Amino acid sequence: MEYINRELSWLEFNSRVLSESVNPRNPLLERVKFLAITASNLDEFFMVRIGGIKHKVQNGIEEVDIVGKNMKEQSIELYKKTKEFSKRQYNFLLTSIIPKLEEQGIVFTHYENLPVETQAYLTDYFMETLFPILTPLAVDPARPLPFLQNLGLNLVVKLLDGESKEHYAFIQVPGIISRFVEVPDLGDSQKRYILLEELILEHVSELFQGYKVEDRAIFRITRDAFLNYNEDETEDLLNEIKKSLKSRRFGGLPVRLEIQSPATPSLEKFLIDSYSLLPHEIYRPSGFIDLKQFFSFYEQVDRGDLKFARKKSYSVPELSTMNVFDAIKEKDILLHHPFNHFDHVVDFVEAAASDPEVLAIKQTLYRVSGNSPIIRALIRASEQGKQVTVLVELKARFDEARNIDWARQLEKAGCNVVYGLLGLKVHAKVSLVVRREEDRIMRYAHIGTGNYNDSTANLYTDIGILTASRKVCSDISKLFNIITGYSIPMRWDALAVAPFNIRTRLLALIHEEIKNHQAGYPSKIIMKINSLVDQQIIDALYEASIAGVSIELIVRGISCLSANVQGQSENILLKSVVGRYLEHSRIYYFENQGEPKIFISSADCMDRNFDRRIEIMLPIESKENKNKMVDILELYLLDTENSFFQDKGHYESVDRRGKIRIDVQQELFNVARQNFKEYMKTEYATQDITGFAQKR
Repeated sequence: MEYINRELSWLEFNSRVLSESVNPRNPLLERVKFLAITASNLDEFFMVRIGGIKHKVQNGIEEVDIVGKNMKEQSIELYKKTKEFSKRQYNFLLTSIIPKLEEQGIVFTHYENLPVETQAYLTDYFMETLFPILTPLAVDPARPLPFLQNLGLNLVVKLLDGESKEHYAFIQVPGIISRFVEVPDLGDSQKRYILLEELILEHVSELFQGYKVEDRAIFRITRDAFLNYNEDETEDLLNEIKKSLKSRRFGGLPVRLEIQSPATPSLEKFLIDSYSLLPHEIYRPSGFIDLKQFFSFYEQVDRGDLKFARKKSYSVPELSTMNVFDAIKEKDILLHHPFNHFDHVVDFVEAAASDPEVLAIKQTLYRVSGNSPIIRALIRASEQGKQVTVLVELKARFDEARNIDWARQLEKAGCNVVYGLLGLKVHAKVSLVVRREEDRIMRYAHIGTGNYNDSTANLYTDIGILTASRKVCSDISKLFNIITGYSIPMRWDALAVAPFNIRTRLLALIHEEIKNHQAGYPSKIIMKINSLVDQQIIDALYEASIAGVSIELIVRGISCLSANVQGQSENILLKSVVGRYLEHSRIYYFENQGEPKIFISSADCMDRNFDRRIEIMLPIESKENKNKMVDILELYLLDTENSFFQDKGHYESVDRRGKIRIDVQQELFNVARQNFKEYMKTEYATQDITGFAQKR
């Protein structure tokens, strides 16, 4: 069987994101933002994936990937591919984005190109604002190499004293000041910006009086994101993670050195020797280092005409006209964000916090916003005497520090706070409300594919269900007993739960479709997920394809499955949707002889999700919600504006010739605005698109 290396597939995904930075359909500053997204993604890739591989190579760990390459072979290829990708980033920036910004009167300038009076203004700015902040860090026998912050921007300076003896020093470019220094108006209606590091370089001699500045360069070090703690042996996980975060920030294993080109060989050698790096770990970008800083540039430039217009999310009618608990009791309510308000989820928790009949709230938190209304509601509920239990996942990568702070606040408010499970991350997105109603106790739940984060809910597409199903709520109670105590349920009534049975459930459903096809019944598999890595699932999909089952995969990011391989996957269509909103929902569809089984899940098809995380897969039960889910999947499969099709590992954008132009994310806003069935009648009636199979 043919497979695709996980890391190379991820780089293909980041390339699809990069293509959005030159997509003329996107407003200009949004293209700048897409470029920043690719840079942020790449930083994390180096810290997590390449850092992990480097650790294994150095420790002599013999592992091979799904295609049979060992760690060293993967490392060499990844450094080569990331350099090619980096060249594309800078090519797009220098040949496309910057010229188009200049056409809009937004100009990056250099100190020497400015008139004398403007240079004088910038000199005053340096002396009054920057000079007091900057701290030169000398390197000599008494002052060894400083621990420079991971991903921080720095200057290295080579100095000569009065005896022409060489000295070296570092200057950290302050991150608390905008990197894009606005130049005073020169009277031509253009907005000019000079980079902060260039301004520092221009005046660097002020920091080393009595020495001659012989050479200087801008650089950045990337370190791995490994947290050095032993979960099995630690007595206090919170404090161990807190201590380890400092190591990640300053002392991790260097995996990349970026030196702004051109830099002299002597400075390069000094840095390479100082950080014990190998030649292939050196990157020499032209111009800017750290393109993710363009996030702040996007926010700094007040040009609404060059940004996406704000989209309006819409309410779910039942939740706008009824008490939230009455509405959920009446039927399961499907939420699709950002097309439906995430406020509905916040309102559910806030209503539970305020309702005197609510006795208990149980909630998992993986990633939350910096000013989370859900956490405020949980604190309020606890202060009002309700029993509040919160799982705060301390091991959520890059959110550890924030989660530690939230955990402390929740504990102070009297909440029962659990920090996760030994050896497992709790990635399930679930909340449970226990309410007293007349002569009985009722349970209400929210289960989602995305985090309880009101900020990212406006940027990610996710699906959630509000339900009062006795079976579902009973399973969720069992789940919290696992999380907070000692319990191993013998059976689940509705949910599939990792690490217990999500993989086995999916495999059984795939094999059931094979049997149905062989027996002459309708058969089809559709999966909308973020990543497809698990070899058991991939092999089962190959088996289904060989048997003749029609398979349609919407995989946003990594796919180790190779589509359209003769004799293996010719019945598999695989596409990736990359647009304004990050596709994050996970949906699993199985035809089941014409009576579809449909699930939403917090889990992707990855080993880590199935084996090393607590995850939930929830069946969609009501016919109304099943129909909505089918309609959602149809639109994703119909999309022409955000889609890339995979052919044997390579991705190409949609050939739009002869096709109706459909932007799935825009259409889903339309769906949220009006009844979906009425929408299909009015918008598609003249386009002769009627059947499920005809829509591709």
